[in-house]
Amino acid sequence: MSLWRALTKFLAPQPECLGPEAANNDPAFSAAVTALGAKLARADGVSVPVEYDSFVEAFPHDAQAQPQVGRFYSLAAQTTLGFEGYARRLGHRYGGCPSLLESVIDRLFYVAKADGAVTRDELDYLERVSELFGLGALRFRRLKAAHLGIKVDDPYEIIGVEPEASDEQVRAAWKRALSEHHPDRVAGQGLPQAAVEAAGAAASAINAAYDEIVRERRALAAAA
Repeated sequence: MSLWRALTKFLAPQPECLGPEAANNDPAFSAAVTALGAKLARADGVSVPVEYDSFVEAFPHDAQAQPQVGRFYSLAAQTTLGFEGYARRLGHRYGGCPSLLESVIDRLFYVAKADGAVTRDELDYLERVSELFGLGALRFRRLKAAHLGIKVDDPYEIIGVEPEASDEQVRAAWKRALSEHHPDRVAGQGLPQAAVEAAGAAASAINAAYDEIVRERRALAAAA
């Protein structure tokens, strides 16, 4: 399916982890991602056209695939039932490619924000999908912080590491988070300018959080 090829082109920073067969064609992935996007739009009780438009922007596909995607999206958006099955299958099939699965969550956040607010139901939905993907709590917290902001008193949440982590682990997490949210990387994936600007804001927050952690740890060391 052209949709699958387009998605893997934009979503997979490491296409080699998909395997030679999956990298060429996986209709099940295309269907699952479309269903997850549609059911997310329904999670707050009503699916609105702007969410579909946002889905098309976040998960680009060629014009020939659009009617098929639109029909399946409309059908899937009638209820949230079944979303866990789609998420579980993707997590099982692509557990060896977490960068792909994390990118799906990242773009689903983009869909959730399309109507101006991410509701509690939508956030619970995204967290459950991330859990079924096997991404872990820290990865989801980092994605949530990038899209929704974070508590100013929790810099560890921004870079996705526990407060008990060593200095080396903190630095590694900072560099990893900064790489994943670099605006140039987002721009290279062909996403809208709004997504590039959001990545720039996330990168600034990541740098500020790391600086705060360093200052805090130096102060604690000096006081010891």
